[in-house]
Amino acid sequence: MSKSARNTQVLVVGNGKLAKELIGGLDFAHGCVVRPWATRALNTDRSIVLHTGSGRELGDVIAFCRSTPSVLMELSTGSDLETMTLEFPVVLCPNTNVLTLKFMRMLEQCGHLFKGTKIQLTESHQAGKDSVPGTAVNIARALSLPDDAMISIRSPAIQQTALQIPIAHLSRHAYHQVLISDDSCSLKLETRVYGEAPYADGVAKIVAAIQAHDLQSRRYAIAEFIDNGWL
Repeated sequence: MSKSARNTQVLVVGNGKLAKELIGGLDFAHGCVVRPWATRALNTDRSIVLHTGSGRELGDVIAFCRSTPSVLMELSTGSDLETMTLEFPVVLCPNTNVLTLKFMRMLEQCGHLFKGTKIQLTESHQAGKDSVPGTAVNIARALSLPDDAMISIRSPAIQQTALQIPIAHLSRHAYHQVLISDDSCSLKLETRVYGEAPYADGVAKIVAAIQAHDLQSRRYAIAEFIDNGWL
């Protein structure tokens, strides 16, 4: 995508909470037009497609991106896009809050330094979340923990008392805690994301980075954007 691109069509695929937040909350000062996938303009211009769905529409999305060609941002974890051969740019985003992404990247680069210590990973999301906690899975892997080693909390009572999640954000939050300890010392790292705005704001920044650079037809981990100083 060239720096001169204007009026880019940003298509949101999915019907869940994140998709609705992006459709209602994305705000671009650089000429992007946000549309639900079902109302996409069928033209040959390059678009940026945000896939937040379960994968039901992924085949149609891939065909669309291949024929335009467009850039696809995958916001779901465990997608077939993580392994398939690509003919257009794909950006894998396990999380769209930029500060959290930088924290995850730090752990990816430095997690090996804590080998041999006791590590406890706790994650908390709103009670209605039943999908795989992708950010927590990535944190676990960065620290060489098995996926099932994390402690998952969905009880509003525990979230409010033990984790100090404000009542106003029990219905929409993401909390991660890493506790690293040995016999005489402990280190606690936490991330707290409240409400809808941080996700939409992060997506807007990632979209701006995509517009500002000519992406090749290959897979990009969002960590590459961070390493390149694009975010």
